[in-house]
Formats: sequence, C-alpha cells, structure tokens
Amino acid sequence: MALSGFDDMFFVLLQMICVVVVVAYLITRTTSFTEVLDGLVTWKNQVILVLLFGALSIYGTESGITILGATANVRDLGPMVGGLACGPVVGLGAGLIGAAYRFSLGGFTAVPCATATILAGLLGGLIFLAAGRKFIGMHGAVLFAVGMEVFHMGLTLALCRPFEQALGVVEGVALPMIVANATGVFIFAFIIGNLVTERQTKAERDSYLSELERKKAELRIAHDIQMSFLPERLPEVPGLNLAALSLPAKEVGGDFYDAITLPGNRTAFVIADVSGKGVPAALFMALSRTVLRANAQVPRSAREAVSEANVLIAEDAKSGMFVTLFYAVVDPEEKTLTYVNAGHNPPLLFRPGGGRPVPLKGTGIILGVMPEAEYREETVSLESGDLLLLYTDGVTEAINPDEVQFGEERLIETVMGWRDLSPAEIIDRVRDAVTEFSGDEPQFDDMTLMVIRVI
Repeated sequence: MALSGFDDMFFVLLQMICVVVVVAYLITRTTSFTEVLDGLVTWKNQVILVLLFGALSIYGTESGITILGATANVRDLGPMVGGLACGPVVGLGAGLIGAAYRFSLGGFTAVPCATATILAGLLGGLIFLAAGRKFIGMHGAVLFAVGMEVFHMGLTLALCRPFEQALGVVEGVALPMIVANATGVFIFAFIIGNLVTERQTKAERDSYLSELERKKAELRIAHDIQMSFLPERLPEVPGLNLAALSLPAKEVGGDFYDAITLPGNRTAFVIADVSGKGVPAALFMALSRTVLRANAQVPRSAREAVSEANVLIAEDAKSGMFVTLFYAVVDPEEKTLTYVNAGHNPPLLFRPGGGRPVPLKGTGIILGVMPEAEYREETVSLESGDLLLLYTDGVTEAINPDEVQFGEERLIETVMGWRDLSPAEIIDRVRDAVTEFSGDEPQFDDMTLMVIRVI
C-alpha cells in the first residue's frame, strides 16, 4: 500500500516501535548484556552486543519510509542504546555497522545519515564513560536521543545540496524521526531501568540472605555456648533422683538451672528466669549464673549467697533486666531443704499420700533491681517419697490457639497423674502435655523444668 502523508508515516514508525519493544526485551535479557550491566566487560560479550545493536540499526534502515530520497527511520537507535548502556566500543561498533549499510544504499542523504549513526554510538559511549560506566537513566537517554536526531537533521542541512531539497527532506522527516528514536530509547531505558532495579533487588536479597545465614550460624554457636553453661549432667546426690530440661523459645534464651556441689555433702539447686528473650537475655543469664555460682562456692548461708549475688547483678544491670530465681540447698544428712525464692514461680513440693502440693513461696524480690534488697531463707524437712518440681513461667504461661494459658492447675494435675514415674519421665510427660495443649501455637517463652525426688 502506498504511504503518503503525515499520519501514514507515524503509523509505520509506530509499527517499528512495536518491534523495538520485543527486540529491547530480548537484547537486555541476554547474558552478554547483563554481564556488561554488572561491570563484567569482555571482548566476547562486546562483539556479541556490537552485532546485536548493529543488526537493530540495519533493521531501522530497512523499516523506514523514503521521502525525497531520504529515509525516516530508527537507524540511530541501536548505536545510541549500545553506547549509552554498554560503552563506546559497542556504540561505535554498532554505529559503523549501521552506517556502512546505510552508505551502501546510496542516496541524497547517505553521508550525513551514515555520519550521524556513527556519532550516535560514539557519543552515547562517551556519555556512558562520563557517567562512571553506568547507564544515565531514562530522562538523560531520551534527551540525548532528541538532541542526537536534531543534530542529525542539522548535519543533513549542512552537508546536502541543493539546500532547498535538503530542507524539504528535513521538514518531512524531522518530527517523526525525533519522536520515533526518542520513543525507542525510552522503551530501552524503561526496560534497562527495570532490569537494574531487579538486579539491585536481587543483590540486596542475596546480601540479606547471606547476612541472615551468618547470623543464624552465630546464633547456633551462641546456643551451643549457652547450653554449655547448663550442667552436662546433674551430679549424683545420695538420697535423691534428679532430672532437668531447658527449652529456649528462640535459639538462645534467659532460663537456666544448675546443681552446685557444696561442702558437707550438700547440694545447691538453682532455677532462674531472666526477663526478656533472645540474645540480651542469654547474655544476662550468663552473667547471673556466673555470679551466683561464684557466691555459692564460698561458705555462707543460702540467704547470704543470694543477697551477695543480687548486689553484684544489680551493679551490672544497666539494661533494666532482672532475674527471678529459686535457690535451695539440700542437706541429705539433715533431710532438709533451705531455700530463698527471689520472685520466682513457687516450686511445688508433692508429699506422699496424693494431697495438694506445698508451694515454696517468695522470700524476697527479684534480683538486679535493688542492691540493698533483703532476703530471708526458709527451711522445710524432706521425707522419703517427696517430689519437688521447679519450673519457669514458660510452662504455666504457654497458651493454646484460644489464648488460654496452661496454668498451674494443669501442671499440678499432670505431675500428680504421673508422680510415680522417674523424674526424667515426669519431665517428658509435662513437656508433652504443654505441647499438646499449645497445639499449633508457637512456643512464646523459654521453658525450664527440674524434678527432685527424695528416695
């Protein structure tokens, strides 16, 4: 169909732009292009890109419209984008291919058109270098395309004679060529911008995942270190059967328990809960355990050991954290348990006969708040068959999907139902009961248990 008139010219150029959209997507997704975009420039990928953008330049010539011996086209598009996105080698190489093909066709405007195509690639490449070997972005690229085509028209007017014929050509093709090439560059710039954003997002995601893996590895190490603070195995204490379990809610936690051998065949049993969870609680737990264990080793009463530990912990408790703690000294010869309860959940002493357990209630405030706090100690007698359950609030405050807490009553019922089992088996039954009660609800707090049976 013969094409004449302004509307027909724009229709054909828009058809070219549709092809450019597909070509732009395919080129920008090649390995060679993405390598250059990442700063990895090799002769191989540059040769490939020269050929691709050179082919696009040839297509731009072939798909144009001839007016008075000149062609309205997007021949400069390939060299311009090649230079702006990949550097002067690709831009100039594509420009030479496009210019050679255009010059071979001859015609009234062969010299200025071929020259403009070469300069489009070269200048685009120089802009790439000036921008720090980076694509200048959509606005800069479109402005360059407009300026380049205006220069192309000026070159035609300067080199072609007679001038009247050159002016007629420019008047006919200037606007559609400027619009078509600027639109083509806009399409490339839009796709390249999205590709850069996509790769930056991927790089940030990979960096985040790498950092996350590193932190997970560090937390695993921290978990192993924290677990080493807990007794690898509880000591053999004449007249007692012992078992304990600690399950952090996160990789590391703030609960701890201990069994400390003291002079005179006595043993100190400790269970504690640091406020908070995670790494801060774990660090404060390490401090508290070390201080308490050091003070327990010095010959002194349970009250004195806890009071001195409180002074030292309070001096270092600048973060506002605190510790609830139950500290008990068992004397197997006297058959007594002397304890200090510093704001901790009252341990439950189950006597033979199946009655309700005796709670060993608080005898002082939490550790780490008031250096001058006073603590008192209480002593209870122990009988054969007694069962002492020490626990942290992660047990009783575990919730189910309806946000109902496990509670002390369920804990008592569970232990009373299985109290004839060994301490280790009782702990397993309590853990199973809490897990079954919680269902799919994640563990919210650290959970620690210790069971002491008097033989």
